Amino acid sequence: MTARHSPLSLWRAIHDLPDFGRLVWVRLLTQFSDGLFQAGLAGALLFNPEREAEPWAIAGAFAVLFLPYSAIGPFAGALLDRWDRRAVLICANLIRVLLVALVGFELAFSADDVVLLLGALIVNGVTRFVTSGLSAALPHVVPRDQVATMNSVATAVGATATFIGANFMLMLRAAFGAGDLGSATVIFLVIVPTTAAAWVASGFPGDRLGPDDSVRAVHGSAFYAVATGWLHGARTIVGTPSVFDALIGLAAHRMVFGVNTLLVLVLVRSNESVFAGIGAAALFLACTGIGSFLGTVSTPALLRRFGRGRTLGMALGGAVVLQLIASGLYIPILLASAFGLGMAGQVIKLCADVGMQTDVDDALRGHVFAVQDSLFWVTFTGAMAVGAAFITHAHWLAFSGAMIYLAGLIVHMTRTLWPSTLDTGSLPNAGSLPTQPNAGSLPTQPNAGSLPTQPNPEGQARDLDR
Repeated sequence: MTARHSPLSLWRAIHDLPDFGRLVWVRLLTQFSDGLFQAGLAGALLFNPEREAEPWAIAGAFAVLFLPYSAIGPFAGALLDRWDRRAVLICANLIRVLLVALVGFELAFSADDVVLLLGALIVNGVTRFVTSGLSAALPHVVPRDQVATMNSVATAVGATATFIGANFMLMLRAAFGAGDLGSATVIFLVIVPTTAAAWVASGFPGDRLGPDDSVRAVHGSAFYAVATGWLHGARTIVGTPSVFDALIGLAAHRMVFGVNTLLVLVLVRSNESVFAGIGAAALFLACTGIGSFLGTVSTPALLRRFGRGRTLGMALGGAVVLQLIASGLYIPILLASAFGLGMAGQVIKLCADVGMQTDVDDALRGHVFAVQDSLFWVTFTGAMAVGAAFITHAHWLAFSGAMIYLAGLIVHMTRTLWPSTLDTGSLPNAGSLPTQPNAGSLPTQPNAGSLPTQPNPEGQARDLDR
């Protein structure tokens, strides 16, 4: 490791960016609270002696939680490029406090699963709106040449916080019980870090987090911006090859992750002991989380050494091999594969993040992150639903995951070897948008944030996105 990228120099760089540190604190508190909430909800629905869940019910629960916002998220994402993102972080977290309290009361009074899921759906939607805002705001608080590294730092902190929050639930569950009342107590405690996140976000100066106004901004009424949010986000992605390629890989990974999640949940729930089942699920979560963390901290070095395109290809290729090995469904091998796939998946995700933070105009960055968020969950829940229909053929289901990764790798390699006209910037007309004639083909914004333009974050030789 060079002196420039040593832990000490990294710490100094973070120390010299106080607003970045504050943004990381907001992410830490937000994702800790989200990890605690998601684990508490999973415990209440899947490992609750007062409730039962079968494979179709598990897939249905994930669909109810994540699909509705995935449909409206890219429209709502337009608001991240119109509203002050500081105000969004404050107000959205305060709204989360009220909604989490509502879900806690629903659990305490043993509400029906459908009522509980509808409340959790709204909580998840607001949380995803917050995390998209955090990602869109990051280029405003770090120099451009440090975006890749600092994004990895923020992602590592957030992932670790989610992991700790999810595992902290196990301690609370042991203390308060596995029934509805104990689960409600866990949910109520989510209010504490959520309130703290809103308080920390209030410390940013006004307009510090954007959005910037530029010629590529979607002008006109808020209704127009929201109504065309999907179109602007999708056109921007298609017109930015580095982002498009990474999202193809991310879609493949999330489909396989959905299938694998269902398989693991079915396997661990076959245990007669509720606490043994939770422990097995926590072990898989730990392996995936550790792999994801290592993927996060290693991605900046991989990007500097190989560039985004090659790094993405290596991650997809490794995932093909790991998924093939895991298709035997032997628990020790599954745990090792969970570690490797967690690492590969995080590398793929960060390749997409860096592309969106450096290659997309700030005036449209919120649109793009919202579309990515929808893709992230639609592919996950869709694959889980399909997997539930074929759960009796578990080995073939796991094998199909390797084929999905392989398809993503083939698409990536094909576009690398034979770039299409999209890669040269000649974008077809995607429709008439009166206030935004060129919302799709976006060159890199020279003023992406309130910091001066710096060299490419992958290094001097690195515009090797192909």
